Amino acid sequence: MAAPTALPSLSSSGTFHRLASDEEQDAKATKENFHAESWKDWPNEAGFERLEEHRGPIDLKIIGQIPSWAAGSLYRTGPGQNAVDTDNGSTHRVSHWFDGFAHMHKFDIIPSSAPGDGNASIVRYSSRLQAETFVDDIKRRGWRSGISFGQRADPCVGIFSKFMSLFHPIQANNAVVIERNLPGPWSETSRAAQAGHRTGTGDLFVLTDNSLLHKVDPDTLEPLEFIATSKLHPSLRGPLACAHPQRDPESGDMFNYNLEFGSRPTYRIYRTNASTGNVDILATFTVADLSPAYIHSMFLTKNYVVLCVPSSHFSLAGMKIPFVRNLVDGMAPFDKSKPTQWVVVDRRYGDGVVARFTTPAGFFFHSVNAFEEAVVEDRGSQAEWVDLTFDYVGYDSTAIIQGFYLDVILDREEAARKYWIDGPEGSDLVPHLRRQRFRIPASPSSSGSSAQGLSPLPSAEEVFAIPAPHVGELPTINPLYATKPYQFVYSVSSRGLSTMMDCLVKTDVGSRAATIWAPPQSHTPGEAIFVPRPNATDEDDGVLLSVVLDGTAQVSYLVCLNAKTMEEVGRAELEFPIGLGFHGIHAPVSV
Repeated sequence: MAAPTALPSLSSSGTFHRLASDEEQDAKATKENFHAESWKDWPNEAGFERLEEHRGPIDLKIIGQIPSWAAGSLYRTGPGQNAVDTDNGSTHRVSHWFDGFAHMHKFDIIPSSAPGDGNASIVRYSSRLQAETFVDDIKRRGWRSGISFGQRADPCVGIFSKFMSLFHPIQANNAVVIERNLPGPWSETSRAAQAGHRTGTGDLFVLTDNSLLHKVDPDTLEPLEFIATSKLHPSLRGPLACAHPQRDPESGDMFNYNLEFGSRPTYRIYRTNASTGNVDILATFTVADLSPAYIHSMFLTKNYVVLCVPSSHFSLAGMKIPFVRNLVDGMAPFDKSKPTQWVVVDRRYGDGVVARFTTPAGFFFHSVNAFEEAVVEDRGSQAEWVDLTFDYVGYDSTAIIQGFYLDVILDREEAARKYWIDGPEGSDLVPHLRRQRFRIPASPSSSGSSAQGLSPLPSAEEVFAIPAPHVGELPTINPLYATKPYQFVYSVSSRGLSTMMDCLVKTDVGSRAATIWAPPQSHTPGEAIFVPRPNATDEDDGVLLSVVLDGTAQVSYLVCLNAKTMEEVGRAELEFPIGLGFHGIHAPVSV
């Protein structure tokens, strides 16, 4: 990483480098920016209001250069509409960012055909609404059916309707994570039908924290169908799952969990075989001290799949959810006395749960990476122990969830001040890149698939905790380093200038140095997706693709950054705004 340069102000725009020794100073400057209400000069309304579908395709103006080896399709998902005029004359307004109506986007990056030109010559954009049936149902009813993340329930809706809409929803509103070529019983038919697609994307699915998979046409973005995980395996009948399943980078097998509520809430960890589409239940556990919780992502190493159960527990074993009809109000108040629990499941030999451990009470949305390292105590001997390392972006409490209500993001009636300044303890709102390490025997014995009868739980070792703005949310890495030791994390962070994100940051997990790309005032970046250079030897040899909203001009652009230097090399400009979304995926051109 380049040598550090002087930083006149954390509020500067440009690319600058920071060291571990700057962490405390920069965290303090970020807090000061919040207390100065700097967000009032950083508008984000264009990312949430009056957003439109553009089925296109639309050719975009390219400024600078986008390398030809980044050719492929960049898919993005997130909320679009946030208000619906109903048939009874009222307006249904979305209250939480996570509950906006699904809108999917595609950027086709097409390389130049000119001899010797190593850059893309065309970037084509298209988008499509994904929740039209869901929205039509709201228009007819006048209220939202099913479980939402944080939408406030209509008190006029009767309890019978609440229960029926919860367990028999008309259609879901998946808008968080995109996965391509998911293994399952649909794989062979779908891929045969899509054999000519230039990126080799036969199946495209949009996921959220429920147990429904939303299938989308990868070419037209037409919404196709919803598939319940119970169709994969009859025991996967619970309503909740990870929005972020884990994929084995070698076999392509997919791993997820399913949470079933009841008098004895049950967790099931399962694998979908990439070759056959069959599902194996790797572990089933119901433990008195393991409460049902909101879990957004999980971890995978070479030999284990690991479920981290944060302190985001549901009240009444999850049975409060049908009454409040959203996950946020269904959660119990955060309790520092209830630690985060980790469950380690063998994924190679059918040994079920092989270890459990704890870390201090806290919360997280996103895992970053996980890997194993053999521990050899005597030279020349075989390893008797294995260190499991887990990296994630964590918080000291669940208070951050409240910060994503649209009233706060858009600072309606001073809501931003009430939250960021007068609200929760400031440290609870600061994301940290945390590394936890836990040692297990190289050949652990099974604790049984039920995870019952385990001795008092040991604690993991926290190796480091790097605070914002040297790290942020929506973390990504070079995908070739998944389940392996790695060096760099890319994320969207905040210097306290916006109620959303205001910069992209590259974090070196070895030196704790950070390189920050700070766009101009009111330019809000989205998740940075890493595209590796073919045949590269350096981990950071590639580009980052991020959709940026210019909140002042009310337009968006796709920016391309050099992942080594964090400097802009090119962009593709739109003439309208794209909603501030969540996650995406780059599907490279098939060779």
